[in-house]
Amino acid sequence: MLAKGEPDDGTILVVMRDSRTSPRLFERMPQVDGTRPWTLSKTQDIDNMEEFEVYLERRRQQDPDTWIIELDIPNPERFILESG
Repeated sequence: MLAKGEPDDGTILVVMRDSRTSPRLFERMPQVDGTRPWTLSKTQDIDNMEEFEVYLERRRQQDPDTWIIELDIPNPERFILESG
C-alpha cells in the first residue's frame, strides 16, 4: 500500500504493475448515480517515467482521503474484473 485514506469515503487508486506492460493507474470514484466504476486514468509514459510518480503524489496531496494501492502481480487487471 502506497497511501492509506478514509476507510469509508476515500477514493481508491490502484497502480497495476507487471513485467509485460508499463504501470497503469485505475481509479474507483463515486459517480452521481451512486456507482463506483473502475476507470483507467493514467499510463506511465516510457519517455517520462517520473511523471507517473509525480501524478500520484499530486493526487495524494489534493485529497488526503485517497487510498493508493499497488499490485505487482501477473495479469493485475483480473483484480479490477473480479471486484468490479
